[in-house]
Amino acid sequence: MVESIGVLCRMPNFITELFVNYDCDVDRSDLCEDMIGLLARNALPDSATWSTTSVPPLCLDALLRYIQFLAERLDDEEKTSEGYPDPAFLREQRRKKGVIIKGVQKFNEKPRGGLAYLEAQGIIKDPNDAKEVAKFLHGTSRVSKAVLGDFLSKKGNGAYLEAFLDQFNFSGKRVDDALRLLLESFRLPGEAPLIAVIVEAFSEKYMSGDDPDEVAHKDSVFILTYAIIILNTDQHSPRLKDNKRMTYEDFSRNLRGQNDGKDFAPSFLQDIYNSIKSNEIILPDEHDNKHAFDYAWRELLLKAELTEDLVLCDTNIYDADMFNATWKPIISTLSYVFMSATDDAVFARIVSGFDECARIAIKYNNTEALDQIVFCLSHMTTLSNDFRYNTSLNTEVQAGDGSVMVSELAVKLGRDFRAQLATLVLFRVLTGSENLIRSSWKHIIRIWLNLFSNSLTPQFSSPDLPDLPIPPIPLQTPSQVIDRANRAQETGFFSAFTSYISSYAADDPPEPSDEELESTLCTVDCIKSCHIEKVFQNVSNLPLESAKLLVEALLEQLPEDNNNTVISVKHENIPQPAPINGHEAGQQPLEYDPSVNFLLEVSTRLALKSEAAVEAFGKQVFDVLQGILRDSSQWHAITVSRATFYSLSILRSSYDYDFANVPYLLHNISGLPHTTLAKGAALTLAGLSACIEQPGPLRSEIMTSPDFWAILRILARNRESSPLVFNVLEKGSTGNPPAIMADNYEAAISLLNDYATAANPLVQAEPRPKQRQQERQVQPKDDETIARGCKAVVILQAVSARIPQLMQQSQLESSEAWSAYWLPFFQSLTAQCINPCRDVRHLAFSGLQRSLLSPDLTSSDPNQWTAIFGQVLFPLIHRLLKPEVFSTDRDGMSEMRVQVSSLLCKVFLQYLVLLSEWDGMLDLWVEIIDIMDRLMNSGQGDSLEEAGRENLKNVVLFMSSSGYLVSPKEDPSKKELWVETWKRIDRFIPDLRTDLALEPEGPEEPEEPEVQTEKPKTDVKVESKPLDEQEDDDAERAAEGSTEGERPKKSRLTHRVESKRRAERKGDAY
Repeated sequence: MVESIGVLCRMPNFITELFVNYDCDVDRSDLCEDMIGLLARNALPDSATWSTTSVPPLCLDALLRYIQFLAERLDDEEKTSEGYPDPAFLREQRRKKGVIIKGVQKFNEKPRGGLAYLEAQGIIKDPNDAKEVAKFLHGTSRVSKAVLGDFLSKKGNGAYLEAFLDQFNFSGKRVDDALRLLLESFRLPGEAPLIAVIVEAFSEKYMSGDDPDEVAHKDSVFILTYAIIILNTDQHSPRLKDNKRMTYEDFSRNLRGQNDGKDFAPSFLQDIYNSIKSNEIILPDEHDNKHAFDYAWRELLLKAELTEDLVLCDTNIYDADMFNATWKPIISTLSYVFMSATDDAVFARIVSGFDECARIAIKYNNTEALDQIVFCLSHMTTLSNDFRYNTSLNTEVQAGDGSVMVSELAVKLGRDFRAQLATLVLFRVLTGSENLIRSSWKHIIRIWLNLFSNSLTPQFSSPDLPDLPIPPIPLQTPSQVIDRANRAQETGFFSAFTSYISSYAADDPPEPSDEELESTLCTVDCIKSCHIEKVFQNVSNLPLESAKLLVEALLEQLPEDNNNTVISVKHENIPQPAPINGHEAGQQPLEYDPSVNFLLEVSTRLALKSEAAVEAFGKQVFDVLQGILRDSSQWHAITVSRATFYSLSILRSSYDYDFANVPYLLHNISGLPHTTLAKGAALTLAGLSACIEQPGPLRSEIMTSPDFWAILRILARNRESSPLVFNVLEKGSTGNPPAIMADNYEAAISLLNDYATAANPLVQAEPRPKQRQQERQVQPKDDETIARGCKAVVILQAVSARIPQLMQQSQLESSEAWSAYWLPFFQSLTAQCINPCRDVRHLAFSGLQRSLLSPDLTSSDPNQWTAIFGQVLFPLIHRLLKPEVFSTDRDGMSEMRVQVSSLLCKVFLQYLVLLSEWDGMLDLWVEIIDIMDRLMNSGQGDSLEEAGRENLKNVVLFMSSSGYLVSPKEDPSKKELWVETWKRIDRFIPDLRTDLALEPEGPEEPEEPEVQTEKPKTDVKVESKPLDEQEDDDAERAAEGSTEGERPKKSRLTHRVESKRRAERKGDAY
């Protein structure tokens, strides 16, 4: 029989004709499916136990031949003719057939529910229409005979019973034959009342036709039917002995006088008795004997009379539906045979069958079949299981320009021919059909991860996806590297023994054997032949729905509990940060799995492909990345840093969507442990830099976040990441429109000031002769730090251009706004004016002078312009007078003292008009004179004394010529200013009044004794020094005194005219 079926299946169109003529017919069995199922079950090796050893190969060959026929016709032109049914019609017929089968199953469980389902599906129009329901139940062989009998005999279903009996034609049939025909369609119920209902309806139906001569009345039929049922049970019950069974005499005696008061004809009863005794009335479905066969044969003949002509098919238009109906047993059988067979020829044929099935599935877009094929092939490769191969003993073997990584996975795969064959077929099937993969992505991803972790596949890359400017994912560092090219070709016993002993003495793993190396090379060749890079490229061009399924599968592969194997990492890909605060934090190494980074990177790159991709599944990827940042203590620093970069990358592309929360993300990043943040500084700053690169709402929201500046300050302390932080700071602080606003102004000024201050330790005050040569050789990193310090000062000055606008936009009072915006700026510049780095110091002073003399700074509010002296200039001079500041760069600080003293005088003259109207001018002017006194007597030398004298002389001359400082004779109201001025100046420049020709012409009035009177209180108080500097005043003066020498005597001018001209020229300069 098997050989005959095999011969039939080798006929190209046999299976197709079975499918069209039987499987697509509602009233026929699914012969095509049953045939394929029979072959699939008997193709298994186990079938030889109940058949012969030749059966499995024959059935397998028939299956493969069937698949081969379908594959050969894939590219053929579709043949259609008038004689071929429309494939859409046959498809609808199969759908309707499936609905009927399901509806009948529901009917067998609950008749009313089954009828309701059939009505909902359009099979039955009205379940209350007894004729329609009866016709359906009579014509459907799948209805349970017992359930049908109970349904027809149930109270209230009399209409269904009558309609069901109307489906039979009892004309010309004897009562027992009619009853036999009826009882072949359903089983009689077990209860007598229910049987009586059916027998009564049967009697009426039997008598409704031609009046039979043997039976006089329907009641006679009722009694005779009961007698036949009892006779059938009596004659064929296995519980009764033969001598106890009913005889013909007993049967006829029981029916005496029951034919409307008369007896039935003896010959009539004898024929009935003989028929029942020789041929039992049975339910054929419940028996497996000749009676059942005869019944099935009769049914077949009956249907053959009603069927149409057989459709002969020589076309491939039905192949898609036929394959869709038969692929499941075929794939299961091929998979089982592949795993259990031992012959290489069988492997080759099975793999070829898988390839042909995949081609058919791809051609007809059968995603379910393709997923199952991928699943089976993935299992055969041994690469898709959840078991993680040990990578701690991986060994890199180098030979010339090439190298290979010997690992447990590579050796195992290289020794398994079946797995290599399955791997090749799997990626051949996968390449080009990635858009049809649905549920089997998880198996492919596991293969990717295993190959990637063992250095057998390249990094995920595609020119069609956005490039992420980050280093490659770090992989397992080999436990040892063996260079066989440089090793001497020694194969003797002593050499082998020495190598063996040395490896154990050094506690190193043994070197790979030649067999292991050969297996690894086989694996490498196998993987190269798979062309996985083509799959990566195709994946990048997946449609949106397919890409979403892939991303979901990628994220599902992330470990729920981070219990991965601890491995070491290639150090060349991971920057080692400098210790924070001068020491390394004691922390145990966390677990690291490169496959996690692979999953995150592929998901991120797919999400960043387009705006539609970001909208479709960007939130899923973003939420997973946020979870890693929240639980950063559970993940390796590399994973956390890359997750940070991926999050920022998605944020940059998804800012317009509500799932990207900037404050929440920045808070998570700033909350990372400092060691973790430092290790991933490069990636974090790269992500931030990209986000603030272009002006827009995202840039503004990030740069106004306190967490953003907290991140920068943390990373700025690290020597390795400090340049990167400055680049981010520079990019955010410049540009148009500027991103420096009221919310981040103070933070930006503070951080820029820190970078300018960072140049402080690089210059010493007076290098010793032996150190001069070393200082000329400045390290490149030092040059970069100085350059950043100088650039920070330049950026500070650029930021100051925003101050007037920020003050105008603020709702603060003028004095508060000045303290909030101008004061931090001036304090930063004054701090850099004492920076030991001369370049920074000069730039800072230039900016300070430009700003203080700028018209934008001039205001009528005395609180603002008096603060310039009390909070900016005076504190700066006090710092310059400190010995420790002066000693950092004696020459440079001397020059800075001269410049600041000159600036002090210029600023005073610029605000002189406003000061003249202020009650506190005398105190301010007196303090300026005292400061000039201290500067000139600081022992610096002639340069500062001469410059101080000239500056003060010019101020006095300008005040005199402008009428602010005049003799009491000219203006008695200016007497106090005149007296206090010359009383202090005469102490350290006694000849200045004579030089300026400001001596009175007549005898000078004697000075009145000083009377200490209470000075009028002013609204503004000038603070000459901050509180933290007052306690150092004594030390400063002591230092000044120690460096003072004898003051040089200045010559007195003899010609008053020349003095006045010179004074006028000096005053004009201001």
